[in-house]
Amino acid sequence: MRTGAAGPTLVLVVAAGVLVGCGVTLLMERSLTRILLGVILLGNGVNALILLGGRAGAAPLVGTAPAGTLSDALPQAMILTAIVITFGLTAFLLAVSYRSWYVTGDDEVPDDIEDRQVRQAAERNEPAAADFGGEGPDADPEQVDPEPPGRFRRGDGPG
Repeated sequence: MRTGAAGPTLVLVVAAGVLVGCGVTLLMERSLTRILLGVILLGNGVNALILLGGRAGAAPLVGTAPAGTLSDALPQAMILTAIVITFGLTAFLLAVSYRSWYVTGDDEVPDDIEDRQVRQAAERNEPAAADFGGEGPDADPEQVDPEPPGRFRRGDGPG
């Protein structure tokens, strides 16, 4: 990866950048399969960037080499943790994608009604309305604070 005091090779930096760029591009798609591939590529690209940040050297075992020539163990530990997290997220997205395919026969994420209304308002250069439901601020359960539950006094409650 590194030779002497020189930094990381340009090939590895470009490869990590391409992986991250392709991963982010795939995350913007509507297909769950492409989103899954984007998460995998993004995770591998970030792992490569973390690896490039560490110091190269001998194995980080005390007593095997002088202390100044040991490699940095922190990026290696961070990469192992990131691999486990990426694997868990990949397994979850694979299960969601499979369930979507099994139920609907398609893995594309559909638009919400509110998403369509916001997109149409943006195309007409209108500001988005605050309440798309039409029920008004007093009847909207998301806009009105509920009453706090009453406290029972001794003898008022059941039993």
